[in-house]
Amino acid sequence: AARRGGGEMAAWARAVRGLLLDVSGVLYDSGGDGGVPIAGSVEAVRRIKASGLKLRFCTNETQATREKFVKKLQGMGFDISVTEVTAPAPAACRILKERGLRPHLLVHNALVPEFAEIDKANPNCVVIGDAAENFTYANLNEAFRVLIGMEKPVLISLGRGRYYKETDGLKLDVGAYMKALEYACDVQAEVVGKPAKMFFESALAEMGVPPQEAIMIGDDIVNDVGGAQRCGMRALQVRTGKYRPCDENHPHVKPDAYVNNLAEAVDIILQQL
Repeated sequence: AARRGGGEMAAWARAVRGLLLDVSGVLYDSGGDGGVPIAGSVEAVRRIKASGLKLRFCTNETQATREKFVKKLQGMGFDISVTEVTAPAPAACRILKERGLRPHLLVHNALVPEFAEIDKANPNCVVIGDAAENFTYANLNEAFRVLIGMEKPVLISLGRGRYYKETDGLKLDVGAYMKALEYACDVQAEVVGKPAKMFFESALAEMGVPPQEAIMIGDDIVNDVGGAQRCGMRALQVRTGKYRPCDENHPHVKPDAYVNNLAEAVDIILQQL
């Protein structure tokens, strides 16, 4: 079955030196219970590492620090370390420091330690992440007041996802709340996670691989696939995670290939090496 994508069909798999993997929906489905690995994905990561291909895990995960998030994945059997993860919070911290910004944080409680080194007194911007239960009216209104009180409001968003999949169904993501603040304050958010070009470019730089020799594998047609393709990478859509059949008729984004899951993608890519 692994040969299904063989022959000319898999021209997209040639001349690859690095892989970028989305995490939620590709490696595992998250959930209140910690989540469950997607069948074959633990083994697929092991095979990528054994092949000598460069690898980065690119996540918009902002409900936990990278340490906590990585520990959870290690507990599921994944060979992954913090140094292999490109995530929005550290990227946001770099921007805050460079620009002397002091954030009002509208994020998940578990993410707050990522901002430990950052001055948060007398805020002059808002940072919004996937705050989940913290997205109360009161908290959104507080962020709104910080922004509306500024002459030039600065809103930094750790992603722009619309929804994601947990074991018990689809969940609203940060993008929906980012849009609410954009609309209320007439401001345009600066997105630091996927699909921002800078995010993918830093992952490529960390691997030392040019975009034309890298493939992104994700379940989000717009943020994973579209974002990576705009950076000159090839991108695959997996039929796991939040994938829905209607994604295959997306008006703007056409993946380089659809694969049933990460394991199938890895089969095809490793055959071409």
